[in-house]
Amino acid sequence: QVQLVESGGGLVQPGESLRLSCAASGSIFRIYGMGWYRQAPGKQRDLVATITSGGNTAYADSVKGRFTISRDNAKNTVYLEMNSLKPEDTAVYYCYAAIRYSGTFNVRSYWGQGTQVTVSS
Repeated sequence: QVQLVESGGGLVQPGESLRLSCAASGSIFRIYGMGWYRQAPGKQRDLVATITSGGNTAYADSVKGRFTISRDNAKNTVYLEMNSLKPEDTAVYYCYAAIRYSGTFNVRSYWGQGTQVTVSS
């Protein structure tokens, strides 16, 4: 079984920064795309940022210039550096990874458990 474990969420004031981490473990043959979604109470889950195995990145317009996604392939880990945080960034953040499990040809998405980010004065 493959598991994704998130960490780094918390309560911060507007303008402060947080760094989220998401580490994948298990019988992994290869990890392809990775990324982050977020969901605020009463709202849909939206894509925040993605990164391909080759390092190409894409961001939602709402976070461009403030958030940076990166990955460490040796550690099977994806990061989200969040700077200049705003109250509207408050949400549960979920990481995902497209993974080929060892011994199979199928690729599927795995999800982290979610980590709460609250931005409030």
